[in-house]
Amino acid sequence: MKHGKNYNASKALIDRSKLYDPREGLEAVLETAKAKFDETIEVSVRLGVDSRHADQQVRGAVVLPHGTGKTVRVLVFAKADKAREAKEAGADYIGDEDTIKKIQTENWFDFDVCVATPDMMGLVGRIGRILGPKGLMPNPKSGTVTMDVAKAISDIKAGKVEYRVDKTNIVHCPIGKKSFGVEKLEENLTTLMEAIIKAKPAAAKGTYIKSMVVSSTMGPGVKFNSLKF
Repeated sequence: MKHGKNYNASKALIDRSKLYDPREGLEAVLETAKAKFDETIEVSVRLGVDSRHADQQVRGAVVLPHGTGKTVRVLVFAKADKAREAKEAGADYIGDEDTIKKIQTENWFDFDVCVATPDMMGLVGRIGRILGPKGLMPNPKSGTVTMDVAKAISDIKAGKVEYRVDKTNIVHCPIGKKSFGVEKLEENLTTLMEAIIKAKPAAAKGTYIKSMVVSSTMGPGVKFNSLKF
């Protein structure tokens, strides 16, 4: 893959043989984030698990202290009092039968997170095959299947992120924007890493965190020393 001059110049600033401590690494990530827009900073963590096995799944959610810097649109499937509660709490959309049809027939996805009360999961289940691959299916483990819709919406709007190991045993998760600066990014990163470490499956053997890389949207990856968390 060929990269542009800016990327190659940024890459030259990174010591590829080094494992950076968190603060030094984040300073390097920000130094190499040269795009004209406010780049997202993302962490990728390779775990010593086998995601093909149910007892080695790593999945959860955590509220980052400083949020993600992104405005999150929330769709809530609820009815009656819970629908009113969701609307008052700041839900962007309240889902019903028509919403299900709109997603099925119009490929409508003007939302970032989907929340549902348990009694609505039968309805939401109809589009599970559509929402699942996009990471939008409500799940009790991530707090998006709940009767306390107001708290769920509040947490999501405040910067709640979901982490989930993929088929290659890697967790990808945003920790904020370039404009946050080192201190806020470091606090967000520490909070996320503590959650991932705490979520270690009992069935996982050997080294749990095999490697971690942090990068900006357009910048090169910086290898971090995971033992510092």
